[in-house]
Amino acid sequence: MREHRLSALVRRVDAATPPGRDRAVDALRALAILGVVGGHWLVTALVPDGGTLHAASPLSGMPWLAPISWVFQTLAVFFLVGGFVAAKGYAAARERGTGYRAWLAARLGRLFRPVAAVLALWTAVTAGLLLSGADPATVHTLVKLALSPLWFLLVYAALTAATPLVRRLNPLWPLAVVLHVDLVRFGFGGPGWLGWVNVAAGWLVPYTLGAAWARGELTRNAGRVLLVGGAAATAGLVLWAGYPASMVGVPGAAVSNLDPPTLAAVTFGLAQCGLAVLLREPLARWLRRPAAWAAVALVNLSAMTLFLWHQTALMAVTALGLLAGSPLPGLHTAPDGLGWVLARVAWLPVFGLGLAVCWSAFRTYERGGRGGTSGVRARRGAGGAEAMRRA
Repeated sequence: MREHRLSALVRRVDAATPPGRDRAVDALRALAILGVVGGHWLVTALVPDGGTLHAASPLSGMPWLAPISWVFQTLAVFFLVGGFVAAKGYAAARERGTGYRAWLAARLGRLFRPVAAVLALWTAVTAGLLLSGADPATVHTLVKLALSPLWFLLVYAALTAATPLVRRLNPLWPLAVVLHVDLVRFGFGGPGWLGWVNVAAGWLVPYTLGAAWARGELTRNAGRVLLVGGAAATAGLVLWAGYPASMVGVPGAAVSNLDPPTLAAVTFGLAQCGLAVLLREPLARWLRRPAAWAAVALVNLSAMTLFLWHQTALMAVTALGLLAGSPLPGLHTAPDGLGWVLARVAWLPVFGLGLAVCWSAFRTYERGGRGGTSGVRARRGAGGAEAMRRA
């Protein structure tokens, strides 16, 4: 009976999906979100130290793990898809006669509705911890981890708002900005704050590539050039220009490729974008299978919920584990060797279970909030087709 209901749901989702839906682009978005979630779970450890908890990363003591960041640092793909969807959506809105403000409000509404729930919960948690006498350093560590995903949403929202201005911008222009910023910072000893220009310029590169993709200007040949050229440029920057091999920040490192983005992070993103372009057709064929598409649709309908709550899920599992009375390997122990890595991999399903609990509790905020019950029921009855149209 359960298998029958599941099969019926899969068929309903497949049938309710608009014929023109680009399923491959949705799959790329889902992979990007899951990459970020998995990467954070693998390289973020909360280690008890006396009466405090502090964050630690296995990348600090095990630099040979840097290739993990090459697989799980997928932000460029998300910005690529974001530029693609925003450019397509804005063009369609103009054809329907929808104004810029209405279009932007619809785009940003689904981004920031779940943010309110995160901020409300963590405001209450922070107040409760401080009033109960928790160590301020521990509270700072927890809040920083919980709210760190918000920086990404702010950048993404700013680029979305600028879509009418940047949708025809050549990606070489922001790439040139990143190049010159790094040249001044690292080549001529310029001020470190200059690197924050790359927060906008660096992510504008894949975003404008996505807009070009929406216009049909990013062909498979262009994808091959981006993949090979981006990979070669990144390898050269790491091997001969002194850039870190890790594509995420490493505690204690003199330079982070991600905070703010460096030229190496951007060229690495170009390679990822090239690979995404090449994967579009194989993914489209694979997603003709209703079960595969249903899984991708589910992730996309809850993308922001998964993204915003994955760190909270990690912290909740870590806190509950403390009830065992002794440090649990891979959860509370310092990341100091291969044994820790293997133990952490074993914890990933438990983190996933914690995230499922968060998803169950907070997914309604992404779909319109608890007040919009009629809209939620309508989308459930139609298999989420309307939500997929707006995604």
